Amino acid sequence: MGAVAATGAMPAIPAMATTINVPGIGDFDIPQELDQPIQQMNQQVQQALAAMPAPAPAPQFAMPQLPALFDPGAQDMFSHNTASDVALDAAKSKVGAMYSWGASGPYNFDCSGLVQWAYKQAGIELPRTSFEQSHVGAPVAFHDLQPGDIVVTNGGGHVGLYAGDGKLLNAVQSGQPVSYTSLRPDMVVTARRMV
Repeated sequence: MGAVAATGAMPAIPAMATTINVPGIGDFDIPQELDQPIQQMNQQVQQALAAMPAPAPAPQFAMPQLPALFDPGAQDMFSHNTASDVALDAAKSKVGAMYSWGASGPYNFDCSGLVQWAYKQAGIELPRTSFEQSHVGAPVAFHDLQPGDIVVTNGGGHVGLYAGDGKLLNAVQSGQPVSYTSLRPDMVVTARRMV
């Protein structure tokens, strides 16, 4: 059997047609007899829109005062995020975690485990023991200590992070949580700064 030819005719568009454009859709040819009613409808829509009251202006809100943190004259806390800052902030988040000999977090710590874990949060791998940590970075004198510096005490058997204001943030001993303790110059075996 051969191909079947489809026969049929498309309705003819009258020779007298008007093209209209529907935004977002395209152009259409409409018979001229519909042109006048469409034009009248467009005029009615335009008159109705013109008769509508103008929208009320948007309420003006006063811009709230930005906190001093974003004052250009204030110290920007985000521009000073050194590894020491990040490590100290990480260690501060563990205040209250219990001491556990040999533990290096994230829930329990011994002294060197806390320092190692804190610096790991800053992207720095430190050795595991306080003795090994006493040899990292650059030496720092007691009067030059900055928050986040590693401080080794107790004859080299204990380590913590200098927290500023004469305080050491550390995991002290079994039965005690991570906390702040006082730090005096005569307690320090060595202090180290990660550079």
